[in-house]
Amino acid sequence: MAAPRVRFRATPEKSRPSVFWALAAIVVPAIGVLARIEIIGGEKLPREGAFVLAPNHHSEFDPLIVAAAVWRIGRAPRFMAKESLFRVPVLGWALRATGMVPVARTSSATAARQTLETSAELVEHGRGVIVYPEGSLTRDPDLWPMRGKTGAVRLALAGDIPVIPMAQWGAQEILPRYGKLRLWPLRKRMTVMIGDPVDLSAFRGAGTQPAVLTRATAVVMDRIADLLADRRGIPAPAERWNPSDHGQKETGRLDA
Repeated sequence: MAAPRVRFRATPEKSRPSVFWALAAIVVPAIGVLARIEIIGGEKLPREGAFVLAPNHHSEFDPLIVAAAVWRIGRAPRFMAKESLFRVPVLGWALRATGMVPVARTSSATAARQTLETSAELVEHGRGVIVYPEGSLTRDPDLWPMRGKTGAVRLALAGDIPVIPMAQWGAQEILPRYGKLRLWPLRKRMTVMIGDPVDLSAFRGAGTQPAVLTRATAVVMDRIADLLADRRGIPAPAERWNPSDHGQKETGRLDA
């Protein structure tokens, strides 16, 4: 028996006229034809203020599922995107108009400064951002979250912003990882699970030490894996898949 559709209380961000209204009018119904999204724990996403939402990533289609779920809950789905995309005509305008967040692909001093500026801007405007901590599609053969990059916690710790773990499952039934689109049957079940904010208090005040950021990221990835294990009904691997240990090249990486 399908779970009843939960209606979330309207938030100022969703009720205020914006370009997201036009996008949602087109994208949400289109996604609804292909997917029936069940949201568990939606009340754990902050109703207002800044946040970093950290989902797993196992299908090229799942950003649409994540975006639709976040919009249903009442927040604007702003993603962290590669800085180079903001220089593409039309696309760059659309990214800026929707408040998407640029990220540099290097670990330079410029990138570090950009992180601080972005974090301060999120806090100032009370915006959330969706950051895939894996940086690319998981390489784990069984689609579990793999080793994470430090970008999400780096952004969160810079502005004392809560990191909200998310696990989503089912998008691979529409578009398998590196596979072909499967349209039939329509209305496939998708599950989005949102967890409590990750406690990163033990890592605050340690600056940007790589070892500290790596440990904090591991905590976030474990929380995401635990949520996914609840949905799949099987335990997650004790260790995250590391592509470099298996001779795999990581593509689309946003941070080290």
